[in-house]
Amino acid sequence: MAWLVTGGAGYIGSHVVRAFLEQGIDVVVVDDLSSGHRAFVDDAVPFIEGSILDEALLRTVFADHRISGVVHVAGYKYAGVSVTRPLHTYEQNVTGTQVLLAAMAEAGVGRIVFSSSAAVYGTPDVDIVTESTPKSPESPYGESKLIGEWLLRDQGVAVGLAHTSLRYFNVVGSGYPDLYDTSPHNLFPLVFEALLDGRTPRINGDDYATPDGTCVRDYIHVSDLALSHVAAARRLDAGQPVDEAYNLGSGAGASVGEIMTAMAKGTGIPFAPEVAPRRPGDPARIVASGESAARDLDWRMRHSLDDMVQSAWAARRGA
Repeated sequence: MAWLVTGGAGYIGSHVVRAFLEQGIDVVVVDDLSSGHRAFVDDAVPFIEGSILDEALLRTVFADHRISGVVHVAGYKYAGVSVTRPLHTYEQNVTGTQVLLAAMAEAGVGRIVFSSSAAVYGTPDVDIVTESTPKSPESPYGESKLIGEWLLRDQGVAVGLAHTSLRYFNVVGSGYPDLYDTSPHNLFPLVFEALLDGRTPRINGDDYATPDGTCVRDYIHVSDLALSHVAAARRLDAGQPVDEAYNLGSGAGASVGEIMTAMAKGTGIPFAPEVAPRRPGDPARIVASGESAARDLDWRMRHSLDDMVQSAWAARRGA
């Protein structure tokens, strides 16, 4: 039996695929390569290029492979851009999840680990976000992830689908020299591309009520995240109880200023970041508790901030 990883050729999905393989679990990958990379998936792994919106393709995948469960990572992940592309975001993230769940039900596949997001919380007014913190998404992306969680919940009631959703915070780093984040919107690749182009990285606001005046966010290493997907799949395979959702967070966080210091150290390129005005709506601090995931999913911070920067930089430099 194998686990199907949708979006398995992307930055996060490819790390999940390798984590499964390293723990002796076979995988099958479906990815439309809209943001993923075929080279991120080993040639020995069954790879099907196509969209999760294509129900006929999914039926074929389930018919051709003995699938135990699904890790659903595929989706449109650009929260800021989703505001200007709401219909595309909902099609990819909501309709795509609905089509996948329908194909799973038809094939009798009853386990799923869903890639959710901290964006379901919006701008929380608490120091530490827990799974019970009120949900108030502020973008079509965040709304689509929350709807995805609801789809899993309702399908669980309807047909007994065993499921859990993992709410990611800021995923960074690299576990392998050939896998790296290629998003044009995430902080780490933005800083790296600026440095490689000879430009000075920028901080948006340095007058927040934080220790150094810059925003505090929760940064987690992609390899740690990938291992918790495997742990979740193992629990579902074993019929062990899981919560409907888990935060994957550090409980501490790091400021953007600290990130910039670590970037200068890890890249060996000294710089003083430019300071731009605050971006509207940016909260001073978003940090999550990972206690529930630590209890059930072997979640822990195995990597320091320096590890995150240095591994990500090495992978990007080797690209």
